[in-house]
Amino acid sequence: MMNRFCNGSVIIRDRILPDGEVLTLDDRIVEVGPSTGSSPGITLIDLEEGYLLPGFVDLHVHGGLGADFMDGTEESFSTVLQAHSYHGTTSLTPTSTVAPANQILKFLELTKKFLNHSHNGARVLGAHLYGPYFAPEARGCHPADSLRPPSHDDYKAYLAYADAIRTATVAPELPGAQEFAQACQRAGIRLNVGHSHASFAQVETAIGWGVRHVDHLFCAMSDRARMKLQQPYPMRGGVMEATLYFDELTTEIICDGVHLAPDLIRLAYKVKGPQRLAVVSDTSRAMDMPDGLYMFGHPTSGQQIRKEGYQGLTVDRTGLASGVVGLDYAFRVFLNATRASLVDAAQVFSLTPARILGLESLIGSIEVGKKADLLVFDRDFNLKRVFINGREIARPF
Repeated sequence: MMNRFCNGSVIIRDRILPDGEVLTLDDRIVEVGPSTGSSPGITLIDLEEGYLLPGFVDLHVHGGLGADFMDGTEESFSTVLQAHSYHGTTSLTPTSTVAPANQILKFLELTKKFLNHSHNGARVLGAHLYGPYFAPEARGCHPADSLRPPSHDDYKAYLAYADAIRTATVAPELPGAQEFAQACQRAGIRLNVGHSHASFAQVETAIGWGVRHVDHLFCAMSDRARMKLQQPYPMRGGVMEATLYFDELTTEIICDGVHLAPDLIRLAYKVKGPQRLAVVSDTSRAMDMPDGLYMFGHPTSGQQIRKEGYQGLTVDRTGLASGVVGLDYAFRVFLNATRASLVDAAQVFSLTPARILGLESLIGSIEVGKKADLLVFDRDFNLKRVFINGREIARPF
């Protein structure tokens, strides 16, 4: 099947094509350039003077539409993948939560089953093994009972699924963190720092172990003020300062209009730049659901959270608890906060996360030979149509 996308602006890697055209054949992009006029036998996709962008790539996503990747069922996996495709996410890494080993293993088993599997939703790129190796005081909304430091006896079973794991997160100050990081490196798994109260120096050491990414900047991490509680002087930096300082580190932000004020979004964008910054949804099962109480993680071992409007909150409303909006909403929040160009925004939402995962040759930008994952936006940046592998996703809204 061949599609011709035309009558709008095409956002490519380094510029905007004001009257551009993209041809796709089956699941690949085969031509990108100025509009050449109608072609017989090709399905016309009218952009209606809007924008054509590459599909979004989400590095950090737990659930949506009432389902969580940790539920342990194929039905829940399918539901989450479909739900996020409606919001423009065409590829993602299913993200686990802190849980008992058997539930994490079931999550990895299902991720492997869905990896490169054809379905009506976002593409699975591999698991993000997220927890249980978090600092207890930085656990956020994750359940406390299953937190533990990394030990070979625990993680050897997870690493048996290394071919289905794309990234793994660890708090580097935990005992056993270095051995876990090195085991992941040997298995070809990318390393993140997250849910950590490590010092600047400990993060620098972790870079030497192979860490190259930091989860949700400004959230569940140490900074100068927190480090001062442990040692009044000389004052030290924490994970936040190290993330901003080291060029070796990429990072991500949650742009839901709740987690971060616009000034912090602007700071992240200015300091890290579009080549080292991604936007993630970090959504729970409460995305696209009515306000109310929901379980974050597995139904039997997770943590109850509350959804109120665009906010994911702890039950007592004293803290934030995951996200509840899709990346199409986050796209508008990011543009409004930063006034970034569409070329930069496309990097942050698509090409940079693809590069962080080592998959930039396959996805992340509108280029010949890449997957035909394409999004149609109107001039007000409302998402109108979604294409994955060259096929349109039927959206319910």
